[in-house]
Amino acid sequence: MTKSDLVDYVAKKANLTAKAAKDAVNSVFNAVTETLKKGDKVVVTGFGTFMVRSRAARKGRNPQTGAPINIPARKTPGFTAGKALKKSIR
Repeated sequence: MTKSDLVDYVAKKANLTAKAAKDAVNSVFNAVTETLKKGDKVVVTGFGTFMVRSRAARKGRNPQTGAPINIPARKTPGFTAGKALKKSIR
């Protein structure tokens, strides 16, 4: 499902115009993004949890030359599915 498919689905289910549905979907995504930027997590009960995960610095290898390189630490977005979502997929 693409973002435009999601907008169409929300418009149909919530009986909204396409523009209103697009604004609603974008607002949800922006809220999740802004919260994660602050370092907080977003918990949607029954669906899952969005969080920021930290990756430690590590040593890697350049695949072309085989030379060792240092890969810096960074933060990445993460998602853990909730119990209800896992159960509905089974």
